[in-house]
Amino acid sequence: MKINRLFDILYFQLKNNPLKNAFNMKVDGIWKNSSTECIVNQVNKVSRGLIKYGIKPGDKISIIVSNNRTEWLIINFAAQQIGAITVPIYPTLSEVDTAFVLNDSGSIFCFVSDKILNDKICNIKKECPLLVSIFSFEEVEGTTHWSEVIAMGENPETQYEVESLKQIVKTEDLATIIYTSGTTGKPKGVMLSHKNIISNVMSCHERVPLKIEGECRTLSFLPISHVLELMINYIFIYRSYSIYFAESIEKLVENLNEVKPHVMTVVPRLIEKFYSAIYQKGTSAGILKTRIFLWAINLAEKYQPFKTKGLLHKIADFLVYKKWRKGLGGELIFMICGSASLSVSLNRIFFAAGLPILEGYGLTETSPVIAVNGPSENHFKLGTVGPIIKNSLVKIAEDGEILTKGPNVFLGYYNNEEMTKNAFTEDGWLKTGDIGHMDDGFLVITDRKKEMFKTSGGKYITPQVIENNLKKSRFIEQAMVVGDGEKMPCALIQPDFAFLKEYIKYKNLNIDTKSSKKELIKNEILKKRIEQDVERVNTSLGHWEKIKKIELTPTIWSVEGGELTPTLKLKRKFIKQKYIDLYNKMYGR
Repeated sequence: MKINRLFDILYFQLKNNPLKNAFNMKVDGIWKNSSTECIVNQVNKVSRGLIKYGIKPGDKISIIVSNNRTEWLIINFAAQQIGAITVPIYPTLSEVDTAFVLNDSGSIFCFVSDKILNDKICNIKKECPLLVSIFSFEEVEGTTHWSEVIAMGENPETQYEVESLKQIVKTEDLATIIYTSGTTGKPKGVMLSHKNIISNVMSCHERVPLKIEGECRTLSFLPISHVLELMINYIFIYRSYSIYFAESIEKLVENLNEVKPHVMTVVPRLIEKFYSAIYQKGTSAGILKTRIFLWAINLAEKYQPFKTKGLLHKIADFLVYKKWRKGLGGELIFMICGSASLSVSLNRIFFAAGLPILEGYGLTETSPVIAVNGPSENHFKLGTVGPIIKNSLVKIAEDGEILTKGPNVFLGYYNNEEMTKNAFTEDGWLKTGDIGHMDDGFLVITDRKKEMFKTSGGKYITPQVIENNLKKSRFIEQAMVVGDGEKMPCALIQPDFAFLKEYIKYKNLNIDTKSSKKELIKNEILKKRIEQDVERVNTSLGHWEKIKKIELTPTIWSVEGGELTPTLKLKRKFIKQKYIDLYNKMYGR
């Protein structure tokens, strides 16, 4: 069976390897399993219902959920197989940006998961004249439940209408508009065709092979409205892996131990949090166990992936590493990592512990993968994002920017021809905005071109590398290096407030652990301790790169607070503006 449209992937699974537990989510504390056959039936019912509601090819349907769930993919497939275009929306977008996406895309239907999101859409509905109807997956008073759409399509005698529309959908057709949350400015509508995403699925799926006896389980928790998680889920469907949707980030560890997945998608910030929790537990288990733990960490930091493991490594695995694996479900074979730069030392440590992380790279505009590491020595290299995927081309511009071409490159920005034109070179290469180079067939990313800045002395600073080193400190949760046009680089730092309190207790400091965050950051003892770790990082930097001053921020940076994107990248412009007083203080203004 040839796959030309995204919905073909679902029928491919039905024909070749239908699953008993294709899509799985928790409902009222119990895992609800849906078979491939059940999902296909639901998709067709929803398609028939949408047709009866008046949806036509080219119409836009928005989907917004608090957490990933089965209904999201059902609506996605149902809309796309009748030629409608899906518009995923991040649940954390502000009302202003959500209204912008609804209006810019021209969405006429919006499916929401719950009352909170329903209320958000209702609050802005008057500002969205094209939005006709809102449907909810959960029961919400005053809003049409999505089961009404299913009920409208119960009669299978009208399936011929669906089949007719399926035949009209072409591989080059627009399938989805994904609005990037962006680190600055308004969201941009990235237009991706069926061909764009399918080419990525077919080029990437060979990098994530799993040979499991019986059910191969995956856990999905990154926002499915993000193109990486969406594309990875298409791969899982194509390969007939069972997809389990995590309840929330707060329940991730619980879900890991319930599902015991073999593979999952992660972002660097999550790996950092995993490691922080592992380190804290390992260094607070008594003198002997702490020494064993630190010895195992030291051993892991020297590990070379795919090399023979000696006796000491096997002892460390028995005493320490196997506990890490058990804490993450016990059956993880590897994790797929994207969205931002991953620390090489963390990747090495997790690899040593039997938890390989396959780091990749790409953009929403490239559907999204350009390069990715694989679980074999020929396709893996620490410090890189792997070899270029099949059918994609990459070249490095004179200024170091990564340029790319291929079937995965997007159609353009919706309603913005000028921005689309500016995204490409004159000879048709997509400008990624990232700086990098090739290393013996492997792509290395050094920084974001847009994030690099120049001090008033004319020296270039690449902040992400410095920030990753700063975050190795137990005291530092987040860091943002600043100094564009200034005489020196400085850093805004969000401390790990939980660890600060542990440190206060451990050192028996005369500081009240019940103090507010605002009070803690004003404490000179704590600030000087953090400055010590900043100085350690400075020793590895050129004199022009050294962080001269820091200021601690009194709040936790979050998606909800606006400091982070949904994939936990820094929103630099927002952070600088939010903490402008601290910024000015560092520069004596």
